[in-house]
Amino acid sequence: MRAVEIGDTRWRQLLGEHHACVRRQLARFRGVELDTAGDGFFARFDGPARAIRCALAIRDAVRDIGLQVRLGLHTGECEVLDAKVAGLAVAIGARVSARAAAGEVLVSQTVKDLVTGSGIGFDDRGLAELKGVPGQWRLYSVTSC
Repeated sequence: MRAVEIGDTRWRQLLGEHHACVRRQLARFRGVELDTAGDGFFARFDGPARAIRCALAIRDAVRDIGLQVRLGLHTGECEVLDAKVAGLAVAIGARVSARAAAGEVLVSQTVKDLVTGSGIGFDDRGLAELKGVPGQWRLYSVTSC
């Protein structure tokens, strides 16, 4: 929608600014960029609290250039296939991200449990069915850090 509003040239410029903002925050929080697709990023971190703090910083940084992003976090065991990370944990992370609202950082129960005692605040978003993933998953919106 935004690309249609502002035209291709301005959208490419804004996308470049977006990518620069995201990469600055990934570097700041020691995240590792694994892949991009359009305006989406896939990254890994050495801990869930660091990932949450990075996601909040990305949200705030891109808001400053007039964009709102959806950020979703999950943690779990991954497999490396042809130098790419894959597996059910990756699929869950993608599905959590897809359920986030614009400007929201949404996490799985797994992530929330791992950061207990960190001072990070959450609002319960309830149970969700994640496409292609068995069972129901409780999701939480990050409220404070």
